[in-house]
Amino acid sequence: MFSKSESKILRQKFWTSFGHEYPRKWILYNTKIKEIQFKFTFNRKFAQVSLDIDSDDEIIQAYYFEKIQSLQKILKSEYLPHITLLENYELPEGKSISRAFVEMNGVSINNEKDWPLVKKYLAENMLQFELFWFEFKDFIKN
Repeated sequence: MFSKSESKILRQKFWTSFGHEYPRKWILYNTKIKEIQFKFTFNRKFAQVSLDIDSDDEIIQAYYFEKIQSLQKILKSEYLPHITLLENYELPEGKSISRAFVEMNGVSINNEKDWPLVKKYLAENMLQFELFWFEFKDFIKN
């Protein structure tokens, strides 16, 4: 087991090394739609790349989720074959969002041996999400 401070240092070391190995300006929060963001997640249980739809207005959140859902066949066949779409994805703090994501299980941010594989997984899958976004962002926005 790692202490909180040791875990924090490992997380910082991972994300710093990821940024150095993949020095790219990812879209992340810069989608031009405030309710939609792309996220990297890596913790003690899994690594995940996601498109999150988060709004206090349930109608807006449902609207954007339906847009993504309508593109699911294309998303799976051309970009991310193992994607999962969940209209109600519960975050650790209990908040419910809509999320489209790919996930690698059985890896831990506390195990540096997992890092090379996870870095590659995160970068490759975020690139696919971004390619999808560039192709369909106008449809999703309108």
